[in-house]
Amino acid sequence: MTFAAPMSSKEARQMIRNNEWVKPTAGVANGYTQANLVVLPKELAFEFLLFCQRNPKPCPVLDVTEPGSWEPSMVAPGADLRVDLPKYRVYRNGELTEERTDIIDLWDKDMVGFLLGCSFTFEHALVNNGIPVRHIQENCNVPIYKTNIPCVKAGRFEGPMVVSMRPIPHKDVVRAVQVTSRFPSVHGAPIHIGDPKLIGIHDIYLNYCR
Repeated sequence: MTFAAPMSSKEARQMIRNNEWVKPTAGVANGYTQANLVVLPKELAFEFLLFCQRNPKPCPVLDVTEPGSWEPSMVAPGADLRVDLPKYRVYRNGELTEERTDIIDLWDKDMVGFLLGCSFTFEHALVNNGIPVRHIQENCNVPIYKTNIPCVKAGRFEGPMVVSMRPIPHKDVVRAVQVTSRFPSVHGAPIHIGDPKLIGIHDIYLNYCR
């Protein structure tokens, strides 16, 4: 799951903006930090920022935009959060209502964007250390699961920790921990190694979050 040739983050965003890449970005713009995006009205922004502060492992904040601004000027000057992601999921009243390739018409003067570190960032380092990353090899998205580990509540925000899983050969586990621990701003080292049932994932096939 890579582009045909190495490219900068700016070049990758332009390809996404042109709707030439509308799938997960694992393996894209290696060497650059990737981020997940949360967009909220400003009335919820403080509560969510507090939630992230209390839960830095699952929600490592890279940047927060000014209300109404779609440019994450601290980490990606010139980026446009309304069009620079391959897909957006829109939630209304807590329910997923649609997926789309831009949110231009939904962004208004009250919107605040949160960029949260994404673990795709450290996968290039894993590969460079001889550790396979299966979802890149199989050209699919990383497996994601809800755990039984509660996040610390902040205002209206609460819920279980969500994790991504990478099957690592036993001989490579220690090295994988060493590599990922160098990237604390994009989740860092694993929260769990071994039997997934111990964190509430009883079947890695049935409990997979799509």
